[in-house]
Amino acid sequence: MQTSEIIKNGLWSNNTALVQLLGLCPLLAVTGSMINGLSLGIATTFVLIGSNLTVSLVRNIIPNEIRIPIFVMLIASLVSTIQLLMNAFTYDLYLILGIFIPLIVTNCMIIGRAEAFASRNTPTASLIDALSQGVGFTLVLVLLGALREFLGQGTLLDGAHLLFGDWAKELTVQVFTSEQPFLLALLPPGAFIALGLLVAFKNYIDSDKL
Repeated sequence: MQTSEIIKNGLWSNNTALVQLLGLCPLLAVTGSMINGLSLGIATTFVLIGSNLTVSLVRNIIPNEIRIPIFVMLIASLVSTIQLLMNAFTYDLYLILGIFIPLIVTNCMIIGRAEAFASRNTPTASLIDALSQGVGFTLVLVLLGALREFLGQGTLLDGAHLLFGDWAKELTVQVFTSEQPFLLALLPPGAFIALGLLVAFKNYIDSDKL
């Protein structure tokens, strides 16, 4: 498979969130804000890169009968590393994301890419696949988080300092103010509706009607 095709699949044609509809639990649960979505997307991408690259490097020496348990153990080790790093350097954000950091282990996207792609391709191709799939997933997280945050409380990049440091407090944009937040956008039903709109918009673009 050519590099351009791998990238296109990850970012658009076979996007994990919009086409495969994998990883919906964290996708819908933590995207109440743009920064939450970006943070989880970065963490997921790093785990995906590490797992794809490692699986590709050792694919010829792993017994076929126990490959899935080994993949899960590898992914769990990478997630534990990310969890410890976030606990050490972005503690407040780690508390906000909570259980959804260790739940990266169960993300079907990561084990799926390890089994379907990394175990059958070279390290270079597997790295490109991980980057494109991870970035595609992160973009959906960020877009969904931005949409819900904007509609729900009229802001963008609220809480940026939790990820980037105190200097990022100035990045918060107050688009409009309201006495009461729009709860539908911030609660799980709003997440389902927003994701449905994004999927519909992608399908509309792919139908060549624009």
